[in-house]
Amino acid sequence: MPTEVDATGPTITAAPSVLTRVFKAFSYRDFRLMWFGACLSSIGTWMQIVAQSWLIYRLSHSAFLLALDQFLGGIPIFLFSLIGGVVADRVERRRILLASQYVQLACAALLAILVGTGVVRIWHILSLSFVAGFAQAFGGPAYQALIPTLVDREDMPNAIALNSIQFNMAVTVGPALAGQALARIGETWCFGLNAASFIAPIIALLLISNRFLPKPAKESIFTSLKLGIGFIRRQESMTALIVLAFCMTGLSMPLRTYIPLYVNDIFHAGPRIYGDLLSLMGVGSICGSLAIASLGNAAGKGRRALLMLLCLGATISVFAISRSLVISLAVLVLFGFSLMAVFASVSSLVQLITTDEMRGRVMSVYNCAFRGGMPLGNLMSGWMVPLLSAPVVLTVNGLVLIAVSLYFLLVHRRIASL
Repeated sequence: MPTEVDATGPTITAAPSVLTRVFKAFSYRDFRLMWFGACLSSIGTWMQIVAQSWLIYRLSHSAFLLALDQFLGGIPIFLFSLIGGVVADRVERRRILLASQYVQLACAALLAILVGTGVVRIWHILSLSFVAGFAQAFGGPAYQALIPTLVDREDMPNAIALNSIQFNMAVTVGPALAGQALARIGETWCFGLNAASFIAPIIALLLISNRFLPKPAKESIFTSLKLGIGFIRRQESMTALIVLAFCMTGLSMPLRTYIPLYVNDIFHAGPRIYGDLLSLMGVGSICGSLAIASLGNAAGKGRRALLMLLCLGATISVFAISRSLVISLAVLVLFGFSLMAVFASVSSLVQLITTDEMRGRVMSVYNCAFRGGMPLGNLMSGWMVPLLSAPVVLTVNGLVLIAVSLYFLLVHRRIASL
């Protein structure tokens, strides 16, 4: 690193470059392994998400079944994440993650076989969504608790933001590949490639040297869970962050669920445009994650998250009423940017507030709120859209998110002060 000397003699080290600051967590070997393994797997997962939504709508033309699939994939996370968090504090997290990857690989492979042989039915897809969601209910808390232990505490916000980037690179690349695959070779390849993609995180998990060795637990699982919930309740800001996470996903995720409806019924387009819309949303998400990563452990995370939440609500309402494909493409970039800026900021705050011995349980409650908001939000919208239409429901969702952000900014200022 070049240095310069001032007139009085002390050596002043030049400030780290922007790239060094943004990608600081990559200096840790185990984090790099997990990052690249998770990225490849996420690309495959997003190929399946796109193909699965398209397949369901092609077979049924039902907005309710689109939402039901999202509900069944997410409700196990809502129901079982709390137990998954306790397990993550009692068992080596790497072993839990390996088991989760094996189950999800098997689900994707079975769906590829069912579609490839032409015997697939809607109930097959819905059932496998539930099983994969059950595996994620245990894998999610273990993964979220493992990632911060791979880096030093001061680099934790950077690691969380970079982890958001790998997810959103997958959101960009996966739908684009799925759009091409759907148009050229069909849904089967999307599911088969997703099954193969799980090999990457399995190899990464076998190679990492970091091990979480839990202390022998003397209390029961439910007593341990009570201790975790008691820890959260004593932290007022933690409770507010968990409420915010639930509102964010519950009100914003229905937009992504109903993109196939907009593509088919409003824009009168096909799978390639569907893939393009999701890819641009991913581009915005990557930019949002990079912006948060570049800030490192800077102050003002709470206020920044709330301002981005306000922007998120505005983009949802604009997309809902738009009938222009060009405007919708641009709005989805801003939607992705805002969504990931909120997510990375809130996740960093939760991870910094908790302690390592409570991390699995705290992250399971956070994961329950964050991921649980998705199925409940989709189920509610699936009931309301046939009655009121998707544009009306999404517009209301956006306005409610704006109201939530203003409440935490102006009235309940616990988050804004963080």
